[in-house]
Amino acid sequence: MFPVVVVHGGAGHIPKERSENSTSGVRSATRAGYTILQRGGSSMDAVVEAVTQLENNPSFNAGCGSVLNIKGEVEMDAIVMDGKTLGSGAVSAVRNIANPIQLARLVMDKTGHACLTAEGANQFARSMGVPEVPLESLITDYSRMRWKKNLAPDANPVECQMGKMGTVGAVAVDSEGNVACATSTGGMLNKMEGRVGDTPCIGCGGYADNQVGAVSTTGHGEAIMKVVLARLILFHMEQASPPLTGSPAAAPVHTADICLQF
Repeated sequence: MFPVVVVHGGAGHIPKERSENSTSGVRSATRAGYTILQRGGSSMDAVVEAVTQLENNPSFNAGCGSVLNIKGEVEMDAIVMDGKTLGSGAVSAVRNIANPIQLARLVMDKTGHACLTAEGANQFARSMGVPEVPLESLITDYSRMRWKKNLAPDANPVECQMGKMGTVGAVAVDSEGNVACATSTGGMLNKMEGRVGDTPCIGCGGYADNQVGAVSTTGHGEAIMKVVLARLILFHMEQASPPLTGSPAAAPVHTADICLQF
């Protein structure tokens, strides 16, 4: 099978002054993932590498570009899923980790669990030798500015979300016909401490099944979770219906997603 990787940098309005960096970041991540596929690597390796690139790029709401919660701190979520085995791994509300997507893969590969959260996830990271990074290394001036603006009594939450891209992700199929997905996020701007959205939830933030395809979602997590959007998309694909780019149940919230069918 001809290998393919598709990468998204998140739903949302991108200001003109940030669009060039965002576009080049997605292109670089796509090239990194595709290089792995060209060398015979797995779809899982490809999507994890692509999303790692986005987490390392401050232009995106993941890793070092994550938005801040109400306390001005970073809490991140991530998920991976293997379409061949339906194996998955996720982390939620993790702190001081540069690449949550790599930690999510370790959860899949090294534990019998599907998701680890908060301090438990960080303890697991330490046991796996994953280095912790200073909180400040994950906070950009841009994220801090948006956080402070949204603290104002007259702040418009919807307006404050504009100009910051959402959850990032990737899907891929390798030369063996195996699909995989990976999704990572810093969550919602000025969210409550401990808030977890759709990203780390199987069937919401992502889903992969060799019999159908792979999906990575981005958008308003609370709306996505209501309809288990990633799995719903694959259900429609199983029925030979056109892939969804949103859901009536989620209206009027804009939801974007990427899917791969074969």
